Amino acid sequence: MVGSAGLRFAVGTLSVFPVRVDRVDREVAGHAMVLAPVVGLALGVVSCLPLLLPGSGLLEAALALGLLAVLTRGLHLDGLADLADGLGSGKPAAQALDIMKKSDIGPFGVVTLVFTLLVQCAALAQAGPAALVTACVTGRLALTWACADGVPSARPGGLGDMVAGTVRRRTALLVTLAVVAVAGIAGVVLSRVALPIAVVAGLGAAMALLHHARRRLGGVTGDVLGALVETATTAVLVVCAAIG
Repeated sequence: MVGSAGLRFAVGTLSVFPVRVDRVDREVAGHAMVLAPVVGLALGVVSCLPLLLPGSGLLEAALALGLLAVLTRGLHLDGLADLADGLGSGKPAAQALDIMKKSDIGPFGVVTLVFTLLVQCAALAQAGPAALVTACVTGRLALTWACADGVPSARPGGLGDMVAGTVRRRTALLVTLAVVAVAGIAGVVLSRVALPIAVVAGLGAAMALLHHARRRLGGVTGDVLGALVETATTAVLVVCAAIG
């Protein structure tokens, strides 16, 4: 079934969880991007384990983010650094894309990574487990929208080209409404009114970056997708820390 193949593709692509991926095509990729928030939920729950340890909030937050990086192979952080180098270069699209393909990380990438992780860690230390789970789900919800029809690939080949334009916008909207609704229910149960607001804010931040990347690069790449995940994640944690 395409649905189960899509879930395996999503898990295998977005996490280190061992799954057998026996079908890879654009139809399956589209289902995978629709189900990406489900993978985000699993990642968020597992990553919260260090937050249950006794100790300072900052140390627990650092361990939780480290675990999340391990569970995702650090791919999204790598994408964020590569996109920062590409956009920060100020070069035309073709040259910026070449810079992003290089295996090394330049100064823009290093600064962006350090700043992002510092902000995430500080915010998570205040915001707590519910915020981390919400952030992980919202980060993967950004992928659903980044792969909506009408969003082109910036270059042929690679993950970006495989998933670009594979999700119907109506489906993306329905998934978003479901995520916001669940976050709202969780917010009521946990007395955390910020959760649904943070989902909207996180998705908005990611879509702003997507707009900029499309304007500068002509579309999405795997690096752009990774950067969107980290952008949404960071925005959610900051909003949850600020509002409570």
